[in-house]
Order: sequence, then C-alpha cells, then structure tokens
Amino acid sequence: MPADHDNTSAKNVILFGEVLADIFPDGPVMGGAPFNVGYHLRAFGLYPILVTRTGTDPLREKLIKLMQDAGMSVAGVQCDSHYPTGQVQVKPGEDGHIFEILADQAYDFIDLHAAGDIASTVKPELVYFGTLAQRNPVSGAALEEILRRTLQTPHLLDINLRKPWYRLETIQYSLTQADYVKVNEDELIELSDLLALQTLSARDTALRLIENFRLKALLVTRGGDGAWLLDQADNRTEIAGITHVSVIDTVGAGDGFCAVFILGLLLGWPNALTLERANRFAAALCGIRGATPETAGFYDIFLKDWNLP
Repeated sequence: MPADHDNTSAKNVILFGEVLADIFPDGPVMGGAPFNVGYHLRAFGLYPILVTRTGTDPLREKLIKLMQDAGMSVAGVQCDSHYPTGQVQVKPGEDGHIFEILADQAYDFIDLHAAGDIASTVKPELVYFGTLAQRNPVSGAALEEILRRTLQTPHLLDINLRKPWYRLETIQYSLTQADYVKVNEDELIELSDLLALQTLSARDTALRLIENFRLKALLVTRGGDGAWLLDQADNRTEIAGITHVSVIDTVGAGDGFCAVFILGLLLGWPNALTLERANRFAAALCGIRGATPETAGFYDIFLKDWNLP
C-alpha cells in the first residue's frame, strides 16, 4: 500500500463513469457507483473529482446541487445537449425491484479531451473506474485518455457486470490497466468463466487474475459474509461479516466498502484494519435507505473513531 500520511488534505481522486438516477414511482434518487464512492470520499476528507456527463435537464440540476452541498467539485461534470442524464427505470417485481439500465445516456458520451485535461490538471493520487461506462466507445476512449495521462498513479477497477452492458474485450482491457481490482464473489465466478481460467477455487481464481494481469491486490466482497483480500505475494486477509445489522436495504453497500478501501490505500492503513473499517461502514449503510445518507452526521462516528479531520 502507498506510504502513510498524517491526514487526508489535498488527496485528489478521479472517479470516472456513470451517474445514474434511479427513477422510482415517487421520484428520482441520484446514484451510480462513481458518484456514490465520491460522495463518501468527500465526507471522509478526500477531494474526489467525478468525471462524467449529464444532460441539460432537471436531473443534472439535482446532481449539481447534491455535489455542491456535499462540498464536491463539479469541474469534471460535462454537459450534453442531446443525450439525457443517466437513468435506471425501477419497476416492482415478484422478488423486489427490477432495475432497467437505459441505453444512450449522456455518460456514454464523455468527451475525451475534457476528461484528459482534468486528469492532467488535478494530478490524482488514485483513479477509480468501472466497466459500465465503457459500454460505448466514446466514453471508453475518454477513460483510455485519463489512464494514459496517469500511468504512474494507482488505478482501481471496480467491476460491475450488468448484463447486457459488458464485453469480454472491455473486461480484459480494464484488468490490464488496473493495479487494484474489486469484485463481489458472484462476479469472481463469472470472471473465471468469461476468461476461461479453469480454476478450482475462489482463491485460485484471484491468484490467477493477479498473476495474469500483474495486479497488486484483488478485493472480494461477500455481502453479509464479509470480505477478503489477496495480494501479489499470495497473502490473504479475511474478515467475517457483521451479523447484528438491521438491514433496510443493501443499495450502495459495495460502493461504501470501496470508498473506505480507497481511504485505507491512500492513508496507508494495514490491510486487516482497512477491511474491518470498510466492512463496518458498509454494514452501517445497510441500515439506511439508499446508497448515501441524507445528513452529514452519519459520518461523524467514523471520522471520530478513525481520527480523521
């Protein structure tokens, strides 16, 4: 992990990708993994720069207000006059809500030059990216430009396999660009099948991914069963799940886990401590409605316990 630091001041993190408004019958809720992770990072004292694209619509206004109220930079939020702000249609189903990710959204058309300029200007200490925003070659090229301009910067890939919005070529490219990879246990199984790894266990799959793509570490989240991390030296760190949580919903719990994992990377926390704190934060998020808390007070206990400014 990177060297230890005394505080979180001036730690810029670029988060590339989608902003998605979940359209519920009673109104929209802003989300998307890059936004959720960035929202948490700002609350923890880092300086996230979200590189995305929205339409010229009320959802953009809602997003900008949320970001400004949270103290987040909006410098990387591009505006598109043709395509709408990303939306997910939420419909009731027999086993809960059904989420339909719509095609041809503004985040599919992130401008390459503007994205690259942001990367050169802010000089981030880490770049976070996923797979969904690479479904369109336009945004894919924008990500490539950011990664090209940050070759000496750690890159964290958060794999989100949402059918039908990913291709094998995208996954392979993303893995070649990553230093750290976060997956959940189901995605790890799917990766093994997609890449024809023919491994016999989850650990073997993780080790093969680390070896094949020269990763520094691979993080596997397991929901209520905890998480584990395998590094390039084959050291495994594992934490058990937290069982005494009154779950309201699990939306965004993985994004919360990832945010604290990034915090631990940049502050040089030991792996076990990082996973324990990330697990605790993700569990707390399961006790509220939605992916992000409505008030900043939600973070106070973590800021105090983790001795953050």
